[in-house]
Amino acid sequence: MTSGPIIEVDCHGLTRDRAVKKIEAVLHGAPESAYRIRVIHGYNRGTVIRDAVYREFGYGLEPRVKRIVPGDNMGITELILKEY
Repeated sequence: MTSGPIIEVDCHGLTRDRAVKKIEAVLHGAPESAYRIRVIHGYNRGTVIRDAVYREFGYGLEPRVKRIVPGDNMGITELILKEY
């Protein structure tokens, strides 16, 4: 995991439930200066985690998350915390 304005969370090899718990912990512990959480889940088997991110943190489910967008490649999903 990296910190700063963009926080990266690597969920490779985690089960769906463990990945969601890890993302929740990072989200709730993120400093106010963070504006994006980049979830690295992978592409082949990572789609289960990607789908869970949309279900668990989607619009209206988590107050800090403004929206969810695909990352630069198919193995990344980003939680947007602040709009600029």
